[in-house]
Amino acid sequence: MATTARNRNGHSVAEQCVLRIQEAINTHDLAALVDCFASDYASEFPAHLERAFQGQGQLRANWTQIFGGVPDIHAALIRSSVSDNVVWSEWEWKGTRRDGAIFWQRGVTIQGVTDGKVAWARLFIEPVQSAAEGASVPTTTIGRPSEIVVPSSAP
Repeated sequence: MATTARNRNGHSVAEQCVLRIQEAINTHDLAALVDCFASDYASEFPAHLERAFQGQGQLRANWTQIFGGVPDIHAALIRSSVSDNVVWSEWEWKGTRRDGAIFWQRGVTIQGVTDGKVAWARLFIEPVQSAAEGASVPTTTIGRPSEIVVPSSAP
């Protein structure tokens, strides 16, 4: 069984990388954030195929827009798990957009770390939907419309 190298705080290189990402987001340090990723970084959004991209250039453009549009964004790393050089992380990203609307997303990212930088990631991050919105949002199912059962909100 391979042993994962750890720093004096007990974090593996892969964990350290995710913690650097969190710090860079929370300090709004675009250069430090981009430096956490390999130059040929591959980003994948399995539930939104059109969002996939490769390279630090698009990463920089995306986070420039996020930092500009959500100037108080804060990233909370809820929990993470590491296996060799792969980190599974649960995140909450929250802030206020310039137009006053709440920016609130949660989800999981899976990052492959090589040489202390994220080489690839699969992001499953979605906007948080309030509990009050739940029953009114359409749901896609496999069944025909006549087979869809909508729970009653009555007691």
